[in-house]
Amino acid sequence: MRAVQVVGYHHDLQLTEIPRPKIDGSFDVIVRIGGAGVCRTDLHILEGQWEQKSGVTLPYTIGHENAGWVDAIGSAVTNVAVGDKVIVHPLVTCGLCRACRSGDDVHCTQSAFPGIDTHGGYAEYLKTSARSVVRIADSLEPADVAALADAGLTAYHAAAKAARTLRPADRCVVIGAGGLGHIGIQVLKALTASELIVIDRNPAALELAASLGADYTVLADGDGSHVTRVLELTDGVGAEAVIDFVGEGGSTAEGVQMLRQAGDYYVVGYGENINVPTIDIISNEINFIGNLVGSYTDLTELMVLAARGLVTLHTATYALDDFQQAIDDLNAGRVRGRAILIP
Repeated sequence: MRAVQVVGYHHDLQLTEIPRPKIDGSFDVIVRIGGAGVCRTDLHILEGQWEQKSGVTLPYTIGHENAGWVDAIGSAVTNVAVGDKVIVHPLVTCGLCRACRSGDDVHCTQSAFPGIDTHGGYAEYLKTSARSVVRIADSLEPADVAALADAGLTAYHAAAKAARTLRPADRCVVIGAGGLGHIGIQVLKALTASELIVIDRNPAALELAASLGADYTVLADGDGSHVTRVLELTDGVGAEAVIDFVGEGGSTAEGVQMLRQAGDYYVVGYGENINVPTIDIISNEINFIGNLVGSYTDLTELMVLAARGLVTLHTATYALDDFQQAIDDLNAGRVRGRAILIP
């Protein structure tokens, strides 16, 4: 089968022919890929940021946002059948450790992460497990929801956390209305009645945010005036929650300035260090909350919102052969929403 592989860090990806995956275990599921999301994490992988953490042996197939059709199943699989349309949770988990048994399978102690530390879905077929596949509604197509497997799931995980404490009179600042942010805005609108203030440096992204229900949009133009504007919109005290989908380029330092006392700062995007004096954290009683990818249950809930039309992806599709163009477009900021590779 055709697959796009990492052959070296700081090198371009390569399209090559590799053996098609086979059923080895009773709970294995082979998915014929209908769409694979192109994620900024893939850029970070090529930059070498995950080299030490993942320990993966090169070459390997990249791609961790996947959806498609069940092509083959192991002898013990009962939750899906051949031909079912599915979205793939990004982790393959054991189901036996304390985290899995408590429903927090994203922190499984024996997990594999296809596309990060084992073969992923920039390919025609992907091997995963019965614990990782979620059937999707007949009204949904794999290419339309593939990026919800990670970008959408991560955005849902953070937004759902925030929604548990946000009240109708509260304000929530969303930093970044791109691939993750535009999903997070929709999730917040579905789960909370609090006021949403969205910040981005791209006017087109702010237009999209407004169309998705943002109450206010603020252009980050580099002079810090967007911080002043957010404080004006929050009566000078800051927002109860800030969800930072950027996490680099100074967004965290600015985001903390927009947070009110006893506020919650949800870190989603990454790339820089947070430098806040501990006395400020203590005296203001602010909370920094990390967000990785969501659980299997989070993914099933997100698929309910997608089936109801409450969360939709804005996508740009590329043939698998055009993977480099998709990577280049994402890196250059030319993708509105999410880029999807279709074999």
